[in-house]
Amino acid sequence: MIVKAASEKPLTKTALAKQEGISRSSLYYQPIKSKKDWLLKNQIERVLSEHHSYGYRRVALELKINKKRTRRIMRLFSIKPYRRRGRKFRKSKDLGTVYPNLIQQLPFPDCHNIIWVSDFTHIPFHGKVVYLATIKDVFDRSVVGWSLLTTHSVQLIIGALIDAVEKYGRAAVLHSDQGSEYKSRGYGQFAESLGIQLSMSRKASPWENGYQESFYNQFKVDLGDPNRFRTLGELAAEIFLQIHYYNHLRIHSKLKMPPLKFSGRQTLTSNQLSVKL
Repeated sequence: MIVKAASEKPLTKTALAKQEGISRSSLYYQPIKSKKDWLLKNQIERVLSEHHSYGYRRVALELKINKKRTRRIMRLFSIKPYRRRGRKFRKSKDLGTVYPNLIQQLPFPDCHNIIWVSDFTHIPFHGKVVYLATIKDVFDRSVVGWSLLTTHSVQLIIGALIDAVEKYGRAAVLHSDQGSEYKSRGYGQFAESLGIQLSMSRKASPWENGYQESFYNQFKVDLGDPNRFRTLGELAAEIFLQIHYYNHLRIHSKLKMPPLKFSGRQTLTSNQLSVKL
């Protein structure tokens, strides 16, 4: 909360808005649309869980809503229908613990550390592959933790979680897909020891973790060609800078501003509404 010294009177909303460079009306703004979008997202995911190949038109018919609105929500949350690929089926053992999808049971978060989403991606580097794991806060889409290793091991995703917890505390729910690393006993026990509930997308349901997919697509564009760096240390430094750029400077298409700027404005709004003038 931003106030003057204890001996002085609190700032009026007009003075506060002028100080922060925003309109006075924005102090009363409540993100209602985000909550409506979140509810529709969950409805769309339920339809796709029964009809995997439905595009936005069929989803709209199933829900009896406007197809343009359906397409907007599916693009916003990177929800894509499941497309079967022509490749040889290999049966593998399904080991590890599978957790239910908790984020479909929760309202859209109205503050930090309610829902985190996690995933990792591969980055080609001089004929080899390095892996980047990230954790994002659904509230403001900011990257709260990350880890970079040459293997996609349990240590990779635990490293990202440690980074997030050290900087921001603990989330109530941590969501992921059903990758073997996330289903491992070591990862599950570590998260539970922190008091974090694990949540997972269903199999063949990539749209249930769309936040991360959309992030990686654009992140790799902003990162550019990784092979321009000579060492892994140089690449890691650039990844750090790109994550900082994403959080602090890059305008998010949904938020209309960088994630941490949005977060700061929402925190300011909440604090001022609670102050009785």
